[in-house]
Amino acid sequence: MMGGHHAACGAAAWVAVTSTAPYTLGIYPVSDVGVITGAIVCAGAALLPDADHHSGTIAHSLPPVSEGVANLVETISGGHRRGTHSILGIAVFTALAWLAGLVTYESDTFGTVAVGAGVVAILLVAFALKALKLTRGGKLGPWIGSITIAVLVALLAPEEWNWLPVAVGIGVTVHIIGDVMTTGGCPLLWPITFKAPRWVRRTNVLNDIWRPGGNFALPVLGNAGSVREWLFLIPVTAYAVAGVVWSLLTQMGLDTSGTYTLLVSSFGG
Repeated sequence: MMGGHHAACGAAAWVAVTSTAPYTLGIYPVSDVGVITGAIVCAGAALLPDADHHSGTIAHSLPPVSEGVANLVETISGGHRRGTHSILGIAVFTALAWLAGLVTYESDTFGTVAVGAGVVAILLVAFALKALKLTRGGKLGPWIGSITIAVLVALLAPEEWNWLPVAVGIGVTVHIIGDVMTTGGCPLLWPITFKAPRWVRRTNVLNDIWRPGGNFALPVLGNAGSVREWLFLIPVTAYAVAGVVWSLLTQMGLDTSGTYTLLVSSFGG
């Protein structure tokens, strides 16, 4: 799945899980600020598994830090679409986000400031902005945009960063599901790899699910960037945008009935 599509899926998943707007699950409800900022952070987290590719788009999203992170992740994970695209990868990324959340600073003015979570968020926001083509080339722009968003939340609503591990876990999981839905699949049980035997490789349908190299796939979207993938992402993106707009209007104290009507008409209610 393409980077921008991963980001859109991450934002949509965050809205579905955390928002209380119509047509959302509200399993892990957060404030309206949390829905808005979390959608951006989760969109960035949905790109984390692709930090295993030093030449990928997100590797150049926040130079030179993102490039160093990509090189490190690629080395540790064993290369592109290996360790970071597994169940173990989900656990590791989530645990790292939780550990980052433990790094705080006590301020007389703002109370407890989540420094570690804010630093991680800067990187994740940069990933999202780059994948969604909201930042152009250059080194200064991505830093300004990412730091601004992270600082605003860290200072104005520091308690919001409590959900960072959840956002990272959701984002990474959504990324892997997205890649499983394409022909390449993912090595879900990495570092354990079960290569497909010859009879599977010669059997139609089975050879699409159990890839020769051991990856697992349910390729309903076909190849990455296919027409099917684009068609799938249209309603997903609309859902994410509608959820964020709903939370923004609510936070501003405005009437959300129009947003409700939009959601109903968009999703066939």
